[in-house]
Amino acid sequence: MYYFFLLLAFLIGVTNTFQSGVNSQLRVATQNPILSSIISFATGLCLLLICYIFFNKESVPSLETFKSISWWKWLGGACGAFYVLTVILIVKEIGPANLLCLIIAGQLVAGVLIDHFGWVGFTVHTINIWRVLGISLIIGGVVLVLKN
Repeated sequence: MYYFFLLLAFLIGVTNTFQSGVNSQLRVATQNPILSSIISFATGLCLLLICYIFFNKESVPSLETFKSISWWKWLGGACGAFYVLTVILIVKEIGPANLLCLIIAGQLVAGVLIDHFGWVGFTVHTINIWRVLGISLIIGGVVLVLKN
């Protein structure tokens, strides 16, 4: 199962790149980056609703459960909206390779900091020389890709 999860992680990267191009073309077609973002999220919502109907085995949480959720735990959708809208706005300007290199570098830096401090409920994994070296290599790779 572990290798299947590794494959899925790789496929996330592939579909992420494809999504950038598709959403960029949607922006061209609609002439509106915000509308394109709405369409992107609406189609995703429809797919998730279908998955929920056919595959969900859990009961629906009560209204009280939803009310008790901390405000910051609702920010995932806002982060997704920021991601999709920003990608739509800049991918044609900087290109998908540059965009994704910078996204990956940002994800890695954020991931190491989140791990180190145990933010948003993650187990603490302290920063060490190997992680610093890994970040340095990624940033070096980003610089090389950006130089073209």
